[in-house]
Amino acid sequence: MRAHLGSLAVLASLALAGCGAAEAADTKETGDDLSMAAAATGAQPILPARPGPVDGVPPMPQPPSFTAGEFTQGGWARIQLPSRISEATFDGEPVEVSADGRLLVAFDRDSGPKAELKYDGFTSVIPITPRQWQISRVNVPKRAGGSSEAWWKKRKPEWEAIVAARAKETDAQGWRQDFIWPVKGRISGLFGRQRIYQGEPGSYHSGIDIAPGHGVPFVAPADGVVVLARTGFSLEGGLIIIDHGGGLNSAFLHSSKILVKEGQAVKQGERIGHVGSTGRSTGPHLHWSLKWNDARLDPLLFTGPMGS
Repeated sequence: MRAHLGSLAVLASLALAGCGAAEAADTKETGDDLSMAAAATGAQPILPARPGPVDGVPPMPQPPSFTAGEFTQGGWARIQLPSRISEATFDGEPVEVSADGRLLVAFDRDSGPKAELKYDGFTSVIPITPRQWQISRVNVPKRAGGSSEAWWKKRKPEWEAIVAARAKETDAQGWRQDFIWPVKGRISGLFGRQRIYQGEPGSYHSGIDIAPGHGVPFVAPADGVVVLARTGFSLEGGLIIIDHGGGLNSAFLHSSKILVKEGQAVKQGERIGHVGSTGRSTGPHLHWSLKWNDARLDPLLFTGPMGS
Protein backbone atom coordinates (compact mmCIF):
# COMPACT_ATOMS: atom_id res chain seq x y z
CA MET A 1 0.00 0.00 0.00
CA ARG A 2 1.45 3.42 -0.94
CA ALA A 3 -0.05 5.50 1.88
CA HIS A 4 3.05 6.85 3.61
CA LEU A 5 1.54 7.56 7.01
CA GLY A 6 4.37 6.75 9.40
CA SER A 7 1.98 4.71 11.55
CA LEU A 8 -1.70 3.98 12.03
CA ALA A 9 -1.47 6.03 15.19
CA VAL A 10 -1.44 9.16 13.00
CA LEU A 11 -4.82 8.22 11.60
CA ALA A 12 -6.24 7.46 15.00
CA SER A 13 -5.04 10.74 16.45
CA LEU A 14 -6.69 12.56 13.52
CA ALA A 15 -9.98 10.93 14.40
CA LEU A 16 -9.60 12.21 17.94
CA ALA A 17 -9.00 15.73 16.64
CA GLY A 18 -12.68 16.07 15.73
CA CYS A 19 -15.44 16.84 18.21
CA GLY A 20 -18.89 18.35 18.34
CA ALA A 21 -19.16 21.85 19.78
CA ALA A 22 -20.91 20.65 22.96
CA GLU A 23 -18.22 18.09 23.83
CA ALA A 24 -15.06 19.88 22.68
CA ALA A 25 -13.92 21.03 26.12
CA ASP A 26 -14.63 17.67 27.77
CA THR A 27 -12.75 15.49 25.27
CA LYS A 28 -9.65 17.54 24.43
CA GLU A 29 -7.50 16.35 27.31
CA THR A 30 -8.50 12.70 26.87
CA GLY A 31 -7.92 12.88 23.12
CA ASP A 32 -4.48 14.44 23.52
CA ASP A 33 -3.42 11.85 26.11
CA LEU A 34 -4.59 8.97 23.92
CA SER A 35 -2.86 10.40 20.85
CA MET A 36 0.43 10.81 22.74
CA ALA A 37 0.19 7.26 24.01
CA ALA A 38 -0.47 6.00 20.52
CA ALA A 39 2.53 7.84 19.12
CA ALA A 40 4.75 6.33 21.82
CA THR A 41 3.58 2.74 21.47
CA GLY A 42 2.53 2.53 17.81
CA ALA A 43 -0.90 1.25 18.86
CA GLN A 44 -4.22 2.77 17.92
CA PRO A 45 -5.90 4.55 20.82
CA ILE A 46 -9.28 3.25 21.88
CA LEU A 47 -11.97 5.84 21.40
CA PRO A 48 -14.24 6.52 24.38
CA ALA A 49 -17.59 4.75 24.18
CA ARG A 50 -20.45 6.95 23.02
CA PRO A 51 -23.98 6.54 24.33
CA GLY A 52 -26.70 5.14 22.09
CA PRO A 53 -30.29 6.41 21.78
CA VAL A 54 -32.04 7.06 25.06
CA ASP A 55 -35.75 7.88 25.15
CA GLY A 56 -35.76 8.82 21.49
CA VAL A 57 -32.59 10.95 21.68
CA PRO A 58 -30.33 10.17 18.66
CA PRO A 59 -26.82 8.82 19.33
CA MET A 60 -23.85 11.14 19.50
CA PRO A 61 -22.19 11.70 16.08
CA GLN A 62 -19.33 9.31 15.41
CA PRO A 63 -15.83 10.36 14.32
CA PRO A 64 -14.49 9.55 10.83
CA SER A 65 -11.90 6.87 10.12
CA PHE A 66 -8.89 8.10 8.15
CA THR A 67 -7.97 5.01 6.16
CA ALA A 68 -5.00 6.34 4.18
CA GLY A 69 -3.37 9.60 3.18
CA GLU A 70 -0.59 12.17 3.21
CA PHE A 71 -1.54 14.97 5.60
CA THR A 72 0.63 17.70 4.13
CA GLN A 73 0.45 20.45 1.51
CA GLY A 74 -0.24 18.86 -1.87
CA GLY A 75 -1.47 15.71 -0.10
CA TRP A 76 -4.73 13.83 0.35
CA ALA A 77 -6.80 11.59 2.63
CA ARG A 78 -9.29 8.77 2.12
CA ILE A 79 -11.97 8.75 4.78
CA GLN A 80 -14.70 6.38 5.97
CA LEU A 81 -17.72 8.09 7.51
CA PRO A 82 -20.38 6.40 9.65
CA SER A 83 -22.68 4.40 7.37
CA ARG A 84 -25.71 6.64 7.76
CA ILE A 85 -23.86 9.79 6.62
CA SER A 86 -24.46 10.87 3.02
CA GLU A 87 -23.54 14.58 3.14
CA ALA A 88 -20.43 16.37 4.36
CA THR A 89 -18.51 19.61 3.87
CA PHE A 90 -14.77 20.20 3.68
CA ASP A 91 -13.64 23.71 4.60
CA GLY A 92 -17.21 24.87 4.06
CA GLU A 93 -17.69 23.32 0.61
CA PRO A 94 -19.87 20.23 -0.08
CA VAL A 95 -17.85 17.09 -0.86
CA GLU A 96 -18.89 13.92 -2.65
CA VAL A 97 -19.71 11.01 -0.31
CA SER A 98 -20.08 7.57 -1.90
CA ALA A 99 -22.94 5.19 -1.11
CA ASP A 100 -20.69 3.26 1.30
CA GLY A 101 -19.75 6.42 3.23
CA ARG A 102 -16.28 6.82 1.74
CA LEU A 103 -14.81 10.05 0.41
CA LEU A 104 -11.60 11.69 -0.70
CA VAL A 105 -10.33 15.07 0.45
CA ALA A 106 -7.10 16.80 -0.55
CA PHE A 107 -4.90 19.72 0.46
CA ASP A 108 -3.73 22.37 -2.00
CA ARG A 109 -0.06 23.23 -2.43
CA ASP A 110 -0.73 26.45 -0.47
CA SER A 111 -3.11 25.00 2.15
CA GLY A 112 -3.06 26.48 5.63
CA PRO A 113 -2.18 24.52 8.80
CA LYS A 114 -5.55 22.81 9.16
CA ALA A 115 -8.77 21.86 7.39
CA GLU A 116 -12.23 21.03 8.73
CA LEU A 117 -14.47 18.12 7.79
CA LYS A 118 -18.06 18.53 9.00
CA TYR A 119 -21.09 16.24 8.96
CA ASP A 120 -24.10 15.57 11.15
CA GLY A 121 -23.11 18.31 13.60
CA PHE A 122 -19.61 16.83 14.00
CA THR A 123 -16.38 18.67 13.18
CA SER A 124 -13.07 16.92 12.57
CA VAL A 125 -10.02 19.17 12.43
CA ILE A 126 -7.31 17.81 10.14
CA PRO A 127 -3.77 19.16 10.75
CA ILE A 128 -1.79 19.84 7.55
CA THR A 129 2.00 19.78 7.69
CA PRO A 130 3.73 22.61 5.76
CA ARG A 131 6.45 21.81 3.21
CA GLN A 132 9.65 23.45 2.05
CA TRP A 133 9.37 24.09 -1.69
CA GLN A 134 12.15 24.34 -4.26
CA ILE A 135 12.42 28.12 -4.61
CA SER A 136 14.82 29.89 -7.00
CA ARG A 137 15.46 33.60 -6.52
CA VAL A 138 16.64 35.43 -9.62
CA ASN A 139 17.75 39.03 -9.94
CA VAL A 140 15.77 39.79 -13.08
CA PRO A 141 12.35 41.40 -13.37
CA LYS A 142 9.32 39.23 -13.95
CA ARG A 143 8.05 39.46 -17.49
CA ALA A 144 4.84 41.42 -17.87
CA GLY A 145 1.73 39.26 -17.82
CA GLY A 146 -0.96 39.20 -20.41
CA SER A 147 -1.00 38.00 -24.00
CA SER A 148 -1.83 39.39 -27.36
CA GLU A 149 -5.45 39.45 -28.47
CA ALA A 150 -4.61 37.10 -31.33
CA TRP A 151 -3.00 34.55 -28.98
CA TRP A 152 -5.91 34.65 -26.54
CA LYS A 153 -8.37 34.19 -29.41
CA LYS A 154 -6.77 30.78 -29.98
CA ARG A 155 -6.19 30.01 -26.31
CA LYS A 156 -9.67 30.84 -25.00
CA PRO A 157 -11.49 27.79 -26.49
CA GLU A 158 -8.63 25.55 -25.33
CA TRP A 159 -8.93 26.85 -21.78
CA GLU A 160 -12.71 26.49 -21.84
CA ALA A 161 -12.37 22.88 -23.02
CA ILE A 162 -10.01 22.10 -20.11
CA VAL A 163 -12.33 23.71 -17.56
CA ALA A 164 -15.36 21.85 -18.98
CA ALA A 165 -13.50 18.53 -18.96
CA ARG A 166 -12.45 18.90 -15.33
CA ALA A 167 -16.03 19.74 -14.37
CA LYS A 168 -17.37 16.44 -15.75
CA GLU A 169 -18.55 13.88 -13.21
CA THR A 170 -18.27 10.18 -13.99
CA ASP A 171 -18.77 7.00 -12.00
CA ALA A 172 -15.01 6.33 -11.97
CA GLN A 173 -13.65 4.73 -8.81
CA GLY A 174 -9.91 5.13 -9.35
CA TRP A 175 -9.66 7.50 -6.39
CA ARG A 176 -9.97 4.44 -4.14
CA GLN A 177 -6.80 2.86 -5.58
CA ASP A 178 -3.12 3.18 -4.73
CA PHE A 179 -1.74 5.06 -7.74
CA ILE A 180 1.13 3.82 -9.91
CA TRP A 181 3.63 5.84 -11.96
CA PRO A 182 2.34 6.49 -15.50
CA VAL A 183 5.94 6.05 -16.73
CA LYS A 184 9.33 5.77 -15.07
CA GLY A 185 12.37 7.85 -15.93
CA ARG A 186 14.39 10.86 -14.86
CA ILE A 187 12.45 13.40 -12.81
CA SER A 188 13.14 16.69 -14.57
CA GLY A 189 10.72 18.89 -12.63
CA LEU A 190 9.21 18.67 -9.15
CA PHE A 191 5.75 19.75 -8.07
CA GLY A 192 5.60 23.13 -6.33
CA ARG A 193 8.92 24.56 -7.51
CA GLN A 194 8.81 28.31 -8.08
CA ARG A 195 10.89 31.30 -9.15
CA ILE A 196 10.96 34.63 -7.34
CA TYR A 197 11.79 37.52 -9.68
CA GLN A 198 13.35 40.38 -7.70
CA GLY A 199 10.96 39.60 -4.85
CA GLU A 200 7.91 38.99 -7.06
CA PRO A 201 6.74 35.33 -7.15
CA GLY A 202 6.06 33.61 -10.45
CA SER A 203 3.67 30.71 -10.98
CA TYR A 204 4.66 27.44 -9.31
CA HIS A 205 5.09 24.17 -11.20
CA SER A 206 1.70 22.46 -11.07
CA GLY A 207 2.80 18.87 -11.67
CA ILE A 208 5.76 16.54 -11.95
CA ASP A 209 7.89 16.15 -15.10
CA ILE A 210 9.19 12.70 -16.09
CA ALA A 211 11.71 12.37 -18.93
CA PRO A 212 12.05 8.74 -20.06
CA GLY A 213 12.73 9.62 -23.71
CA HIS A 214 10.70 10.56 -26.77
CA GLY A 215 7.98 8.13 -27.82
CA VAL A 216 7.99 6.04 -24.64
CA PRO A 217 4.43 4.87 -23.84
CA PHE A 218 2.74 5.93 -20.59
CA VAL A 219 -0.20 4.39 -18.75
CA ALA A 220 -3.16 5.37 -16.60
CA PRO A 221 -2.03 5.66 -12.97
CA ALA A 222 -5.48 4.57 -11.76
CA ASP A 223 -8.87 3.60 -13.18
CA GLY A 224 -10.86 6.40 -14.73
CA VAL A 225 -12.77 7.87 -17.65
CA VAL A 226 -11.11 9.99 -20.35
CA VAL A 227 -12.79 13.40 -20.32
CA LEU A 228 -10.39 15.14 -22.74
CA ALA A 229 -8.05 13.73 -25.40
CA ARG A 230 -6.92 16.24 -28.02
CA THR A 231 -3.81 17.45 -29.85
CA GLY A 232 -2.66 20.92 -30.86
CA PHE A 233 -3.12 22.82 -27.60
CA SER A 234 -0.97 25.97 -27.43
CA LEU A 235 0.68 25.16 -24.10
CA GLU A 236 -0.15 21.53 -23.40
CA GLY A 237 0.29 20.12 -26.93
CA GLY A 238 -1.22 16.63 -26.93
CA LEU A 239 -3.40 16.63 -23.80
CA ILE A 240 -5.21 13.82 -21.96
CA ILE A 241 -7.36 14.35 -18.85
CA ILE A 242 -8.71 11.37 -16.91
CA ASP A 243 -11.42 11.64 -14.27
CA HIS A 244 -10.73 9.25 -11.37
CA GLY A 245 -13.99 10.09 -9.55
CA GLY A 246 -14.42 11.67 -6.15
CA GLY A 247 -13.42 15.08 -7.54
CA LEU A 248 -9.95 13.84 -8.58
CA ASN A 249 -8.48 14.04 -12.08
CA SER A 250 -5.13 13.59 -13.85
CA ALA A 251 -3.76 15.61 -16.77
CA PHE A 252 -0.96 14.42 -19.08
CA LEU A 253 0.75 17.05 -21.25
CA HIS A 254 3.03 17.18 -24.31
CA SER A 255 2.04 13.77 -25.71
CA SER A 256 3.44 12.84 -29.12
CA LYS A 257 0.63 10.32 -29.61
CA ILE A 258 -2.74 9.80 -27.91
CA LEU A 259 -4.09 6.24 -27.70
CA VAL A 260 -7.49 6.89 -26.06
CA LYS A 261 -10.71 8.69 -26.90
CA GLU A 262 -12.98 10.96 -24.90
CA GLY A 263 -15.58 8.99 -22.98
CA GLN A 264 -13.42 5.86 -22.87
CA ALA A 265 -13.07 4.00 -19.56
CA VAL A 266 -9.48 3.02 -18.79
CA LYS A 267 -7.96 0.65 -16.26
CA GLN A 268 -4.92 1.22 -14.11
CA GLY A 269 -1.82 0.31 -16.12
CA GLU A 270 -3.53 0.64 -19.53
CA ARG A 271 -1.52 2.49 -22.18
CA ILE A 272 -2.99 5.90 -22.97
CA GLY A 273 -0.29 7.80 -24.90
CA HIS A 274 3.35 8.33 -25.86
CA VAL A 275 5.79 10.85 -24.34
CA GLY A 276 6.57 13.84 -26.56
CA SER A 277 7.55 17.49 -26.69
CA THR A 278 4.42 19.07 -28.15
CA GLY A 279 3.05 22.43 -27.05
CA ARG A 280 5.28 24.68 -24.97
CA SER A 281 8.08 22.28 -24.07
CA THR A 282 11.88 22.47 -24.11
CA GLY A 283 12.36 18.72 -24.57
CA PRO A 284 10.50 15.39 -24.51
CA HIS A 285 8.88 14.68 -21.16
CA LEU A 286 5.55 13.83 -19.58
CA HIS A 287 4.05 16.52 -17.38
CA TRP A 288 1.60 14.79 -15.01
CA SER A 289 -0.61 16.92 -12.79
CA LEU A 290 -3.38 16.07 -10.33
CA LYS A 291 -6.31 18.20 -9.19
CA TRP A 292 -8.97 17.56 -6.59
CA ASN A 293 -11.72 20.10 -7.25
CA ASP A 294 -9.67 23.35 -7.25
CA ALA A 295 -6.74 22.02 -5.21
CA ARG A 296 -3.47 21.22 -7.00
CA LEU A 297 -1.75 18.12 -5.66
CA ASP A 298 1.68 16.48 -5.70
CA PRO A 299 1.63 13.24 -7.73
CA LEU A 300 4.63 11.98 -5.75
CA LEU A 301 2.39 11.80 -2.67
CA PHE A 302 0.04 9.43 -4.52
CA THR A 303 2.67 7.03 -5.87
CA GLY A 304 5.55 7.05 -3.42
CA PRO A 305 9.17 7.18 -4.62
CA MET A 306 9.81 5.81 -8.09
CA GLY A 307 10.87 2.19 -8.00
CA SER A 308 9.14 1.38 -4.65
